Amino acid sequence: MAFNMTDQDKVFQQTGRIEDFAFDERVAKVFDNMVSRSVPFYTEIQRIQADLIMDFLPEDSGMVCDLGCSTGTTIEHLTKHPKCPVGARFIGYDNSESMLDKARDKLSEQINTGKVSLSLADLSCLPELPHCHAVILNWTLQFVRPIGREQLLKNIFTSLRPGGIVLLSEKILLNDPVLNRLYIDHYLQFKKSQSGYTDTENQRKREALENVLIPYRLDENYALLERVGFKRIDTYFQWFNFACIIAIKV
Repeated sequence: MAFNMTDQDKVFQQTGRIEDFAFDERVAKVFDNMVSRSVPFYTEIQRIQADLIMDFLPEDSGMVCDLGCSTGTTIEHLTKHPKCPVGARFIGYDNSESMLDKARDKLSEQINTGKVSLSLADLSCLPELPHCHAVILNWTLQFVRPIGREQLLKNIFTSLRPGGIVLLSEKILLNDPVLNRLYIDHYLQFKKSQSGYTDTENQRKREALENVLIPYRLDENYALLERVGFKRIDTYFQWFNFACIIAIKV
């Protein structure tokens, strides 16, 4: 598989002491390449999400919040969707200024027209969200300390208008340890054979994420959503230990 060599992810090719993963300038520079090579079916998930969100926006308006918007790829997909309402507005939140700098470059036209705004914010102490029709958490909740996840989802539920949705994408654990190991092995093989990462890169990244990315089981994520008030929940996409969930505020 060929990859664009511009801003290619080589973060974990270096030697030396492994530090906890951080969304710093070094990662921001190569993040688009990193996430497209690290998340199976990343492009397809972006397409599916955009299609789903359009189903829940009013005909001529709508508000969408992307929590952990990183470099703005998801918002870009949404604003360019053929069914995107003319009056729809998008707000991206991220706790990395380096990521937001990339997003500002990518979304400069939409920002200038007022369709998109970006905000520096820590999801553990997120400011009050505007009333919105959709909230996106793409591989974001897993980076929030477990003690703070339920409160974050409560805040999201409160901000959503009736009929609004949350789209939650996460790496997940399995209840069965044998299947859990099997799924992880297939994921590592994917990263090696399909994405070009070496065993050393995979191991170093895994060690860097060990204390930062804390995945839940699928049923634990469902339980969180149910506790804050969501009644209609489903998994709309899953590939081994990657799952995408939709929750609707009834």
